[in-house]
Amino acid sequence: MNTSNDIQRFFDNGRYELMNGDFEKSIESLSEALKLDPNHKLALVSRGSAYLKLDDTDKAVSDFDRVIEIDPNYARAYHLRGIAREQNEEYEGALDDISKAIDIDPEYGAAFYSRATLLTKLKREDEAVEDIQMVQFLTSKNIETFANENNIWRSQQLKLESALETELDR
Repeated sequence: MNTSNDIQRFFDNGRYELMNGDFEKSIESLSEALKLDPNHKLALVSRGSAYLKLDDTDKAVSDFDRVIEIDPNYARAYHLRGIAREQNEEYEGALDDISKAIDIDPEYGAAFYSRATLLTKLKREDEAVEDIQMVQFLTSKNIETFANENNIWRSQQLKLESALETELDR
């Protein structure tokens, strides 16, 4: 039995089940992966996300806390913990976590969006405006980056097709 393969299999199954909305089954699979590797950061984040989907915010926060212990610079764990804290109506803690995610990754558009939503909920719309502007900027930047990368890929593909045509014409 190869433990590394087992961990990967349980993790892959858990992620697949999470993406397909079978949150209970996802938690089971991810828990099996975590029995074999308690520090599997992505399994913890995924299981925390499944708990969050089931509104089990205490278990979600516990998993996100563990991820932050393992990797204090993992922005996504702070963001997700902030969302869980918001669901628990721990608004200041949620705001701190989401802001920490942004401090770690200043181009984390989803965290800016979450913070703007939370600030609006807290009737602090004036502060939310800057975050909404940042979301719009990052969205435009991402679209432009995608377009540029797609253009580079397309030009490389055309070169390859041209080279193949030249070879076939010989």
